[in-house]
This record gives sequence, structure tokens and C-alpha cells, in this order.
Amino acid sequence: MGIAIANELMECGAEVTLICGPVEERPLHPAIKLIRVRTSREMYNYCMELFTVADGAILSAAVADYRPKNPSREKIKRKSANLNLELEPTEDIAAGLGKIKTIRQFLAGFALETSNGINHATQKLQRKNLDFIVLNSLQDEGAGFGVDTNKITIIDRNNKIIRFELKTKKEVAHDIVSYLADFLS
Repeated sequence: MGIAIANELMECGAEVTLICGPVEERPLHPAIKLIRVRTSREMYNYCMELFTVADGAILSAAVADYRPKNPSREKIKRKSANLNLELEPTEDIAAGLGKIKTIRQFLAGFALETSNGINHATQKLQRKNLDFIVLNSLQDEGAGFGVDTNKITIIDRNNKIIRFELKTKKEVAHDIVSYLADFLS
């Protein structure tokens, strides 16, 4: 969704910087400033740095909530039937940006949920100081990852809920950017 949103924002005349994990797809517009990252920590650092000079951010990356506490630089050889990995939380990009967001900035996030979607997304919206959140569910056929379609619900800070039908990701990006334009006006 991030690339589709970046393309749509560019078509609307925005100056766009896209911080992107290891995906093969590329933005359509060569004027989009593309920053490739490999880790959640790199993404967090770039987001925190660039947000200070941005009008806002739309956070669509599905960054893992946990990472191995002691990653190995070498292959871990089989020694027994079980292996225990200790995990630690990753940096919370949305919460970090929500703490430094000014009155002149907007902040939108995504929530991918498997149950109680509206409730969980609304809590995330409030907890992370977002202006609106885009909810999608793995329960909806054709939504999520590995497909060119998505089905979303937008929830804003006033608890306004707008449901959309299944659409192409390009159409979904248009809906999100149109909502953002209305929000900003």
C-alpha cells in the first residue's frame, strides 16, 4: 500500500519521501525520494529524522513488533530438537512520531487486524496520537498481502467510520489520499 499511496500523493502534487523495506516493487514516479531500509531500527531512525521537516506521514509498513534479542551472524547449527529464541520489542514508529507531532502536522497509520478490528484500531489511533487510521483485516478475502486488492475502513479521531468495498490498491490509495485532502481542508 505504501508505494501505491506514494504514487497517488505524487500525482496530487505532493513532495514525497518513501521509506521502504526490502520489496521488489518500485514507485512509478522518479521524483519520489526513495530510502531503502533493511531493519525496523533503520526505518524508525529515518522516520524520526525526516518527520521533523515534513508536513505529515502515512505509516503503512507492516513492521514486526518483535525481533531476536541476540541475532546470530552465522548459521545456527542443529544441536537439539528445540531452539529457544529470546525476542525484544522493536521501536514503535507510530508512537514515536505521535509524541513529536506538532499541530501543523498530520499523522495517519494502518492497523492490520485479525479480530475486533474497529476496537483495536480505535485504541491504536488514540494511543499513538494519530489523526486517522486505515483498518484492514486478514479476515477479508482479497485484502492484505500478496494481492493487488485491499478492503479498508478509515476511522478518524472523532470516531467517524468510513467503510470501503474491495478495490485495487491503486483505487484504495486514491480513497486514502482523497480522505487526507478532505481532512486537511
